[in-house]
Parts: sequence; structure tokens; C-alpha cells
Amino acid sequence: MDDTRTRIIFAAIKAVRQYGLEGVRIQNVSELAEISPGTIYRYFESKEQLLTECFTYVDRQAAAIFEQIRFNPLSMLSDPIGAVKKLWLPYFRFWTSRPDETIFYHRFRDGAAFPNYDKIRDADYFSSFSQMVRAFMNAFPALRTINQDLLWLHVLTSTVMYAKYVVEEVLPQGPETEDTIFQLLFTGLSGYLTPKQPPK
Repeated sequence: MDDTRTRIIFAAIKAVRQYGLEGVRIQNVSELAEISPGTIYRYFESKEQLLTECFTYVDRQAAAIFEQIRFNPLSMLSDPIGAVKKLWLPYFRFWTSRPDETIFYHRFRDGAAFPNYDKIRDADYFSSFSQMVRAFMNAFPALRTINQDLLWLHVLTSTVMYAKYVVEEVLPQGPETEDTIFQLLFTGLSGYLTPKQPPK
């Protein structure tokens, strides 16, 4: 990607964190990028197009995480929860290591324009993740009985939401937080509702 275009995208992401999705202006972006508003308009027709391209840029970065993960389908059968955690943890850590991107992404997904954008966007760059999901579906057919939109909204959206709380320092960063969030996301309260074993 062109260096100036990348600079504008990073500045816009940072500006949304500072001013909010609705409050951000091209002038804010130009100040953070240290270029003129006119230069921004040479690359993007409008603020809306710029923010959409920022989302796609961040989304592609997040999807690339799954291309770097070594995934052994056999591990699903011997340790399904462990296999899920090996996929989820790098994704969660991607978000907690990028505060500006995390807050931008969360705000954009919650924005009024996202539902219409989501209907027309091409998310083929999540193909590695999709292959992993298909492998789980084949190994555990009961997963197909869950509404898939609900399942992935629960996992992916909740992951970004918890990461946002970490980068905003509402939650502490570290393995204990990661373990608790993972437990809540993938086993729910049932993972905590085991009776205390009496001492032997």
C-alpha cells in the first residue's frame, strides 16, 4: 500500500479513538497525519469511504493471524478446548496489542453504517479461519445445530469487546484475564459451576 495512504489510515484510526466515530473530522485526520485535507481527498472520496477502508485494513490484519497459526486437525479430537484456545489466544492478543485498532474496530462495528456495509463486504481474506471452522464442524457435527451468526457474533465480537476493556485498562492484561475470558466465551458459566471437591 502507498505510504501516504497507509499514513492516512493510521491517522484516521487514531482519530476515531480520540474523537469517536461520529465526532471525527477530516481535519482531525489531516492534523494527525501531518498532511493537508486536500491530500486526503486525493485518496478518499469522503470520510465514510476512509472509515470503511480503515475497517477493511484492520479486518485483513486480524484475518492474517489465522494464516500464521499451525493448525493440526487431529488435536481437535484429543483436546478440542485446547485446540480452540490455540486458535483464539493469538487472535485475542492481536487486539490487546493494538489499542487504536481495537477501539476503532469496536466502534465501527457498533456504528450505524456497519450492518449495510457488512451485507456487501467481501471477507474472502478470512479463508484460513473458514477452513479451520469447517474442520471443527466436520469433527463435531453438533456445532451445526447452533445458529452460526449467533455463534460467531458471540465469539468474535465478544473477543474484541473484552480486548477493548483490556486496552482501556478496565481489565488487567495478562494470562489470568485471558484464561477467564476464554472460559466465559467457550464454556460459559458451566465451566465454573463445578462443585468443590472434598479434601482426600
